[in-house]
Amino acid sequence: MAISPEPGAARSAVRSLSERVDLRARAAGPVERLIEASLLACGVVSILTTVGILSVLAGETWAFFAEVSLWDFLTDTEWTPLFAEKHFGIAPLLVGTLLTSTIAISVALPLGLIAAIYLSEFANPTTRAVLKPMLELLAGIPTIVYGYFALVTITPALQLVIPGLAGFNALGAGIVMGIMIMPMISSLCEDALYAVPQVLREGAYGLGASRLATIFQVVLPAARSGVLAAVTLAISRAVGETMIVAIAAGQQPRLTIDPRVPVETMTAYIVQISMGDTPAGTLEYRTIFAVGSTLFLITFIMNLISQRLASGYRASG
Repeated sequence: MAISPEPGAARSAVRSLSERVDLRARAAGPVERLIEASLLACGVVSILTTVGILSVLAGETWAFFAEVSLWDFLTDTEWTPLFAEKHFGIAPLLVGTLLTSTIAISVALPLGLIAAIYLSEFANPTTRAVLKPMLELLAGIPTIVYGYFALVTITPALQLVIPGLAGFNALGAGIVMGIMIMPMISSLCEDALYAVPQVLREGAYGLGASRLATIFQVVLPAARSGVLAAVTLAISRAVGETMIVAIAAGQQPRLTIDPRVPVETMTAYIVQISMGDTPAGTLEYRTIFAVGSTLFLITFIMNLISQRLASGYRASG
């Protein structure tokens, strides 16, 4: 026979429990409010910092275009703001940036994707746990080390097989930049491949597909959005790279797609002008803000594309 608790005892137990919960809530209240206020302050500081950067960038860029026409900036084929005969065409810097970034992606994409496929589809859990952190260590090497590696190791090696290769060139800088961003592509692509449901692989095996056919016809298409997002982020990283191209690519703005000759990228030019030799407030000084605004627009668009692809990847997953 079941014995039911008395109504008074039940009400007393509920009252005691509510009192204990209320006491704990009051005790935790100040701490939680402090944490919330700290998080809010961090968010506000981040927003204000972004607004401050954009306002300074926009103000100085506006002052630059008050003296230089936007048409000349976009169509002139020479960039010589420090010369007596001044030209302000962004094309040489833009082409130099795209040239080194293209070389970097041409190196990083196949190597990174092959590494991601191996880690996701072939490596056992122990090997994966060891190799993935080792590969990601490459991302922690300072970029100035990569720059001197390109200058004193890669370029002399390339000069042995490529005639006419200059001491400063886009090829060596692009190759080393590809090595630098390869861990980013490998890690993000491996995560995308690893997230593909196992049932898709088993279904392909059940239909008689080989392992390679399953990888290239089932797994990779299923992870396409994640792979494309990784590539887009890597391109954005390559476009914004500074020290490697400043050290190894040279600082000669020229409108060329020949990777054997020195070129200058947008980031390398910003470094050159920011050394302190150009007086602040002059037109020459404001060129770094015009170049910085162009670089900001490029990376912003690339990041938007990457986020759109990543959201599509998460939706499909």
